[in-house]
Amino acid sequence: MSGLWIAIALFQLPYTAFQHPERVTIANYAGDAMEPFVTHDGRFLLFNNRNDAGVNTNLHYAERIDDFHFAYRGEIQGVNTSALEAVPSVSCSGDLYFVSTRSYAKTFSTIYRARFSDGVATNIELVPGISRHMPGLVNFDTEVSADGQTLYAVDSRFSAGGTPLTADLFIARKMASKRDGAFERAPDSGDLLRLVNTNELEYAPAVSSDGLELFFTRVKEIRADAEPRIWRSVRRNVREPFAAPQIVEAISGFAEAPSLSPDGLSLYYHARVNGRFVVFRVTREMHAGDVHPNGCPQTGVHAGRKTRVPPHAEPNSPPPAPYPRDPW
Repeated sequence: MSGLWIAIALFQLPYTAFQHPERVTIANYAGDAMEPFVTHDGRFLLFNNRNDAGVNTNLHYAERIDDFHFAYRGEIQGVNTSALEAVPSVSCSGDLYFVSTRSYAKTFSTIYRARFSDGVATNIELVPGISRHMPGLVNFDTEVSADGQTLYAVDSRFSAGGTPLTADLFIARKMASKRDGAFERAPDSGDLLRLVNTNELEYAPAVSSDGLELFFTRVKEIRADAEPRIWRSVRRNVREPFAAPQIVEAISGFAEAPSLSPDGLSLYYHARVNGRFVVFRVTREMHAGDVHPNGCPQTGVHAGRKTRVPPHAEPNSPPPAPYPRDPW
C-alpha cells in the first residue's frame, strides 16, 4: 500500500451513525460468546465460545426473542470436534461456512462448509480454492456473502507460537465451472481492498447482502494491552474498490467481529468485559443515509426452506500453531 493511500485512510472522519452500545443477552448461556453472526432471516445468532488453549472452542447457536435477547439452544450439532471450530456464517440458501483446525497439520487449510438447518450441520467438507497451502499461513476468519457466491476471508502469517503477525482481507468467488463448489481468489481482490488493507492487521469481515458495505476489525499488533476496533467502508457498486475506511466511533474498548442485522440498522460484535467476551449491539436510524440491508432476496431460502424476509428490509518443518488461542 502506497504512502498516499495510507495518508488518505488515516485522515477519514469517524463513522457516527451507529450509537447506543448495549449488551445482548443470551438466555441460559453463561460462557464466553465470540464471533457473533446473525442469520439473514434474523432467526438465529451463531457464535463460538472462547478460543482459549484450555478450552474446546465449538460452534453454538441461539434463537431470537427480540433484538437484544436470544434463547440459547446449544451447540450446533454434527460439526464440532476436539479441534477448534469458530467464526460461523450462513448464506441465504443455508450453507454454513466456518473455520476449523481439524486438518491443518495435513492440508494447511481451515475453511469448511456444511448444510445448516435448525441447529444441525450436515455434509461437512473442506472448501477448495482458498488456502495457499503454505505452512505458517492461516485463513483464520471468513464470511460468506448472502447469495453464497463470494467469500470474504483473511490471509495471516503466524509466529511459531501461534500469534498472528500479519492479517489482510481478500475476496474469493465461487467458480461456476466447478461442480465441487470450489472458490478462486478474485484477480481484482487486491485492488478492491487497497484502501482497507494496511500494515496493521485487518480481519473479521462482515459484508451487507448487496456487497457495498464492509465492516471489519483492525489492530496494530496482537498484544495483551491491544484494543482492536471496528471499521466501516463502502462503495457505489461491486466493481469499484471499497473507499477509505472510517472507524465506528460509538464502539470503544476491546471490540471485534462485527455482524450486520438483516435490516442493516444494527451491528452486533463481541467485546471484552471484565475478562469475558460478550455480545453487544449498536444501532442506527434509516435516515442516517447509506444504510445497506443484509437480508435475503424475496425469493430466497434460508436454512433449507422458504423464509419471510424482514419487511424493512518451510515444507519439511512442522507448522506452527494454526490458530490464535486467546492471544489477548
